[in-house]
Amino acid sequence: MEDIQEPLISPADLRMGQRGAQGVPASVYLLATFGAIGGFLFGYDTGVVSGAMILIRDEFRLSTVWHEAIISATIGAAWLSSLIAGRATDLYGRRVVILFASIVFCVGAVMMGAAPEKITLLVGRIIVGVGIGLASMSVPVYLSESAPSEFRGRITVINNVFITGGQFVASVLCGALSYVPHGWRYMLGLGGIPSVIQLAGFVFMPESPRWLVSKGRVSEARDILVKIRSPGADIDGELQAITGAVNEAQEQQTGISRVLRYGPVRKALIVGCLLQLFQQISGINTVMYYSASIITMAGVRDQSMAIWLAAATAFVNFFGTFIGLYFVEKLGRRPLTLGSLLGTTASLLLLALSFQMAFDYSPEASLPVNGTCNYMSCGVCTSKAECGFCFMGDVDTVHNSSCVQTNATAYNEKSLEGFCSNSTLLEDHVVTYAYDWCPYKYAWLAILGLGLYLLFFSPGMGPMPWTINSEIYPGWARSTCTSLTTSVNWASNLIVSFTFLTLTEVLLKHGTFYLYMGLAGFGTILFYFILPETRGVPLEEIESLFSRPFCSLSRHTKR
Repeated sequence: MEDIQEPLISPADLRMGQRGAQGVPASVYLLATFGAIGGFLFGYDTGVVSGAMILIRDEFRLSTVWHEAIISATIGAAWLSSLIAGRATDLYGRRVVILFASIVFCVGAVMMGAAPEKITLLVGRIIVGVGIGLASMSVPVYLSESAPSEFRGRITVINNVFITGGQFVASVLCGALSYVPHGWRYMLGLGGIPSVIQLAGFVFMPESPRWLVSKGRVSEARDILVKIRSPGADIDGELQAITGAVNEAQEQQTGISRVLRYGPVRKALIVGCLLQLFQQISGINTVMYYSASIITMAGVRDQSMAIWLAAATAFVNFFGTFIGLYFVEKLGRRPLTLGSLLGTTASLLLLALSFQMAFDYSPEASLPVNGTCNYMSCGVCTSKAECGFCFMGDVDTVHNSSCVQTNATAYNEKSLEGFCSNSTLLEDHVVTYAYDWCPYKYAWLAILGLGLYLLFFSPGMGPMPWTINSEIYPGWARSTCTSLTTSVNWASNLIVSFTFLTLTEVLLKHGTFYLYMGLAGFGTILFYFILPETRGVPLEEIESLFSRPFCSLSRHTKR
């Protein structure tokens, strides 16, 4: 595939004589926009599955295991495909892998939207995961290698904004489509539109100049640099620097064995992996994937209302990203990370307390228990998969309540009367069946905790693990270490998302959030001692930061 002729952005062609605002080449905007669609796709999938699964769970009668499997399948596939994406981009080129990822994602979106049953839906989620994993590795590499150095930070900002923007757009669409019959099909299927746009755009995008140089196609690389650089740019100087770096990397041993043998890089890798690990085990993707489910657990009965409230929390996440982007060069990486973890810990405490209060003060079953559901309170009753809580009235006037035995996974609004018919509730009154929640007048506390969590998480622990990992490795180790830390992120993401609903059954809802709170709190203490500040430190000097013992890494301050 090395002989494929890469289409260069043609005559008007984005000839870099055409400039955007402040002298930025027009092609840089195109590179950033079409590249960042990969981030949008990841954000969209994260946001859309939260709202869609509320509807899918009822229509396909999903068990807890199936619910977790359908959500986690994408993450697992993304993890595995991200491991091969690095090798694929080296063999076939960054642009070719991005094109392939767009096709894969589009196919998966169509399959999910048309899925007649849960197995097809699961396969579609796996296919989408492959596309996301390929794009998550290839797009950042493509952008960093193609963008002029003076605009690289700005392009990184655009990519982060697209991710949180994708989550917000998905949440709004979920809210709007929740009123439409089989609306979840449109929610999932519409994800194919951005992938088609990216596919069409990258047909006309050039290949990475650095990759072309690594394949000996220096003249092609020079032609592309002429088109994507300002008129006065030192093309030959940049090309010479790229060639020198490529030659040095090819001459040296750059694999994992050298990384692990060299102390400073090994320490940096440990810090980078821990940042990615704690980003996930502090519960972020549990909150994003299951935000609508958490809101229903808090006692919001109307599915559409739960989805719209999830959209509101997604906007908080989107807004918080801009806070981080504004302060990253003013406050630094370390304060943002520690402050974010501290606020996240406090927010998780509020979430845990709200669910514990809902459990401790849940209504009692005032009528005889039904079958094997021998539980006398709503909190215990709804924590069991085989039981549900039937009651009359509202959150303030619960009466004639009963814990009933039923196949909760088959719950459907249309069969509500049948589910509660075995109880002694009066047939001439409207009853409510609570599957995984209890009537609780302070449910808004959980929603407040959810919003505060995202407000604290998004400026710091959202972008900082990626920002810091892009800075702390020398050039010869950057791709290897970035691949390893990204793999840690996806793997821990998979574990957390696949265990969340099971944990809520084993530890109960409040116990699960106490667990996340404890992990986030431990992360705050850990990074206080081992995380150095890299703001204002030249890349060439960062390696020296990690030459000191772990306990003294945090002592560096900007001069």
